[in-house]
Amino acid sequence: MASAAEQLASNLNFGAFAKATELKKRIWFTLGALLVYRLGTYIPLPGINVEALQQAFQQQSQGILGMFNMFAGGAVGRMAIFALGIMPYISASIIVQLMTAVIPSLEQLKKEGEQGRKVINQYTRYLTVVLAAVQSYGIAVGLEGSQSAIVADPGWFFRFTAVVTLTGGTMFLMWLGEQITSRGIGNGISLIIFSGIVAGIPQAIAGTLELGRQGALSTALILAVLVLGVAVIAFIVFMERAQRRLLIQYPKRQVGNRMFQGDSSHLPLKLNTSGVIPPIFASSLLLLPITIANFTAGQGPAWLTTVTALLGHGQPLYMLFYAALIVFFAFFYTAVVFNPKDTADQLKKHGGFIPGIRPGQRTAEYIDYVLTRITVIGAIYLVLVCLLPEFLIAQARLPFYFGGTSLLIVVSVTMDTVAQVQGHLLAHQYEGLVKKAKLRGRRR
Repeated sequence: MASAAEQLASNLNFGAFAKATELKKRIWFTLGALLVYRLGTYIPLPGINVEALQQAFQQQSQGILGMFNMFAGGAVGRMAIFALGIMPYISASIIVQLMTAVIPSLEQLKKEGEQGRKVINQYTRYLTVVLAAVQSYGIAVGLEGSQSAIVADPGWFFRFTAVVTLTGGTMFLMWLGEQITSRGIGNGISLIIFSGIVAGIPQAIAGTLELGRQGALSTALILAVLVLGVAVIAFIVFMERAQRRLLIQYPKRQVGNRMFQGDSSHLPLKLNTSGVIPPIFASSLLLLPITIANFTAGQGPAWLTTVTALLGHGQPLYMLFYAALIVFFAFFYTAVVFNPKDTADQLKKHGGFIPGIRPGQRTAEYIDYVLTRITVIGAIYLVLVCLLPEFLIAQARLPFYFGGTSLLIVVSVTMDTVAQVQGHLLAHQYEGLVKKAKLRGRRR
């Protein structure tokens, strides 16, 4: 028999959505905030020759700049005030998480609950300012050193204004993402990246259709890519929802003169605990030599040219290193975000145990054993999803937006946002039932 929550979820419809006033306010706030972000990606940095910038960017769009331009919603190609996007904040968050696992004082702050989390978030913001300032200065110097006369008036004044503008843009996006999370719907940081990727998809589709019209791509290949895209999205949804549930048993307990029966629950372990972090890190490391070679305009050392040729899209060495880095970061990041020992200690503290496994150290070892096995499946899944689009990009010259990383981000953020919308609708249904129950009680 279905539970009360399942019965309510099955009755959710557009009528219930129309009555959920709070949810509609959150959605409108989210849309408005994302609109502000998209407008900011079209405001250019002061002192930039836009035409010269576009010509120079087209020569390096297949390197790491192409990936950052995708995450920034095209702001890098236009060198807008949001050119850095939200990536410095993401990098700072990952660095702080890694430091939390190494530095005992930060680990103690993490265990202090809400107050400790606020302190860690403040450290993350400070590190974001430092990373954004360093990257902004590097961008300013790189623009001045370009041979395309991108900067109208090079000098320290341009560098200062570039650092202030780009760093301020990143901090504004960080604040905007926090506002979306608290006052809107979904995770604000993820939605900002999501909107940047989605904004470029129509242009990528139009470019693919134009290649088909010119005869560069056959109609059968375009249809095959569309069908394959739908299949990959369905596969991502299935794997992102897949879990390995460990049975948790709670013994009988006596409170006062009352005896409570034992209860059972589940400890869900996701197959892909690391999310989209492994493909992002792997892509960044592998595209770095190509980008450096592009900056040197083919005048660099001979070994750099050889490495660039071997690490090109579709090359066997590129595929091998890409798969190896994805597997490495999948295991590494899973070990950072999930601690089997802490989970086992929490279960022991609340009297829970896994049937047949002794509480404490043996439980931690068993959880680590299961987590390692499912992480292998998750890493293989990430490799398959990311390598197949890379092969299509290399062989069929499809746009960069059809990459596995972009599909993972779009599908994951969409699933998370839809789940939060359903949660708000379900809460609205419960509130309606509670109000009706109170009214009936008053009448009686």
